[in-house]
Amino acid sequence: MPVPGLSHVISIAGGRSHTVALQQGGTVLAWGYNGYGQLGDGTTTSRRYFPAEVSSLNGITAIAAGYNHSVALHQDGTVWTWGHNGYGQLGDGTTTLRRSPVQVPGLTGIIAIDADHYYTVALREDGTVWAWGNNEGQLGDGSTIDSHWPVQVPGIGGVAAISAGYHYILALHHDGTVSSWGRNEHGQLGDGTKTHRFWPAQVLGLNGITAINAGAYHAVALRQDGTVWTWGYNSNGQLGDGTRTNRSSPFQVPELGGIAAIAAGLQHTVALIEDGAVWSWGYNAYGQLGDGTRTQSHSPGRVLDF
Repeated sequence: MPVPGLSHVISIAGGRSHTVALQQGGTVLAWGYNGYGQLGDGTTTSRRYFPAEVSSLNGITAIAAGYNHSVALHQDGTVWTWGHNGYGQLGDGTTTLRRSPVQVPGLTGIIAIDADHYYTVALREDGTVWAWGNNEGQLGDGSTIDSHWPVQVPGIGGVAAISAGYHYILALHHDGTVSSWGRNEHGQLGDGTKTHRFWPAQVLGLNGITAINAGAYHAVALRQDGTVWTWGYNSNGQLGDGTRTNRSSPFQVPELGGIAAIAAGLQHTVALIEDGAVWSWGYNAYGQLGDGTRTQSHSPGRVLDF
């Protein structure tokens, strides 16, 4: 169903219990839970049921939502954050909750952002990756020490895109290969092991990749030939291979081609076909597969009305 009062939206992002939308003019709106100020309206009013404009933001080109915090990329390459900050995920050098956006100091030239649980990651125009907040290896600096300000992920460059999962990060390189680092108990790093990595390592057997997306514990990649590859946790069939077996290296989703875009959720996956149809698979207890049922699917099925 359509969200009332929204128009000219060009991008959306969802956190744990809040949603953020970017409009064509560069303004940002948010709604949902607000106990940590993640809606950016200057309050911690418990929740808002309709979209409200984020305070003092304009000229925004990209948005991201973490567990209980939000992130915005300004057209001048600066990054702005607000919401929960208990792990330093706002990157302002403190652990102070912010009800309105604050600029991440010392960070410029950024072209992409993402966020997950209690951390944030940014891609700089020179192909380097920067991360801050909670650190169970996803900051990629060889430690598990949280950082309250951005730190450069060492030993990685030539990055074209980033995606943040639950305590792990994927990086797509300009040459079509993919790197990963962080927690790996379900094989979500795709390096053939279940060993946690505190430094970037290459995902096995992937080339010609054009898009990546990190779910909670599983990952998905889109290849230039329109095929989809998945790996990691598979308890509800979110890898789309017809099984519930975890995979520690990428596997092609069978009988799925002509894909234009991908997305991974907590335990389900969605793919957009070039003709505009949408396919989904995995966990479905809340109807997130959009197939008219609440039955999980281990293989892709078409979303109704698309």
